This record gives sequence, C-alpha cells and structure tokens, in this order.
Amino acid sequence: MKRPVAFITGASRGIGRAIAIELARHGHDIAGSARGFDPADTSRGLLEVKQRVEELGGRFLPLQGDVAALDDHDRMIDEIHAEYGRLDVLVNNAGVAPEQRLDVLEMHAASYDRVLGINLRGPFFLSQNIARRMLRQTGENPAATRAIVFITSVSAYTSSLSRAEYCISKVGLSMAAAVFADRLSAHGIQVYEVRPGIIRTDMTSAVKEKYDKRIAEGLIPQMRWGTPEDVGKTVAALVGGSFNYSTGAVIEVSGGMNVRRL
Repeated sequence: MKRPVAFITGASRGIGRAIAIELARHGHDIAGSARGFDPADTSRGLLEVKQRVEELGGRFLPLQGDVAALDDHDRMIDEIHAEYGRLDVLVNNAGVAPEQRLDVLEMHAASYDRVLGINLRGPFFLSQNIARRMLRQTGENPAATRAIVFITSVSAYTSSLSRAEYCISKVGLSMAAAVFADRLSAHGIQVYEVRPGIIRTDMTSAVKEKYDKRIAEGLIPQMRWGTPEDVGKTVAALVGGSFNYSTGAVIEVSGGMNVRRL
C-alpha cells in the first residue's frame, strides 16, 4: 500500500516543521513548501526537515513557493503529483504576523494586505485548487484519509489591539474551514481547524518576556508555553483516520485558554 501524501505549507520551521516530522512518523510522505530555501544548506530550513523525514522512513519533496502568490499554486501541486502521483492531505500552516505591531487606529493598508494575503487569501485559493483535484483523483488508497487542515489561532476569537490584521485573518480562516467542511463532506474529504494558543516559535520570540510573565500569572491553565510538537501531534491524530466522523471539528491546542474562568 502506498504511503499517503501530505502537503504542508510553511514547513521549514516552527509548527510546519513539527507537523511534517510527526506526519512522517505516522506513515506519510511529505511535500513541504517555503518561500525560499538554500539547496546547499542542510542544517536548517526545508532540507533539514527533509533529513528528519527520511530518517523516519518517509520521502520529502521540498517546494519553493509563496502561498500568497496564486500563480505558484498550480506549479507546486503539479510537482507533488509528478513526484508522488497523488495528494491526500493539505495542511494550511503558512502564516505571518505583522512586521510592525501597531494600534488598530494606526495600522496601515499595506500591512493588512500582506497579512491577509498570506494568512487567508492564499490558503483559501490553495484549498480550492487542491479540493478540486482531490475530487478528480483516481486510484484512491483506501487506507488514506483525505483531509484539509487549517491552522488558525486563538486569535480567531481573541482581540489583540496591536495586531488586528492577524486576528482578522485568523477568524476569516476559521470560516474558510467551516465552508470547506460543508462543501466537501459528501465527498469523504475531512476538513478540520486546529487553533494553537501561545506556541514557542520564531514568531513569538519577540514577545517571550511578555508571555512568560502572563503565563506565570495564570493566563494559561496548564501553566506552560505550547510547543510546535503539541500542534504536530494533534494534526497527526486528526488525519490518521480516528476522527473520520468529525469533519468541521475545531481542536484547540492552547493549554486551556478556551476555558472560561471566574
């Protein structure tokens, strides 16, 4: 039986890297994208992830592509089909924070357009493209779950005045997950939303001291930072076939930030 194939955007580091490694551990071959990578550098980025995946017995196809550039989508998907002959799982992970955190009354249109383009517009149209191809795909692997996973954030329901564009992009992505779940449910394609909380990555390194303090003060019931591996294990569980009657599910990986407390 062929190994199922997963495409993970933003796979060179952080959460995307952890998802790629965890899915390889659970029997997937991987295609991973980044906006750029050095073909000679195996110590970091996509080629470092490739080494880790291959150590786990999987194959890894590194792809250069910008999810915000719709012209890149067909090329990346075509490369995946040329390499593996199929695509079973899409994980919409690539995302960015604002380059400069500004109050909502000071945020400028360029930042809004950049964040929404990468975090929402790109994943929406990539999912549309891949869903169409999944519906046409022949030679199905009965052991493989076909799934699309959207990595959103607790920012989908939590206001952050210094990064309003990020919050807006994530709540939009949350609705994208819902409408794709609705549209694809009758065709056996599962769609899930995973909402990370405060995860220790490069994106959050600039605010480490702030969140160290807030976590110590009780912001997170489980009293610790999340890790990329926490998210990776969640995605692996969802696409591993154990949740095939749960399309549209929203799984929060936040240490309990969703718990309402007095």
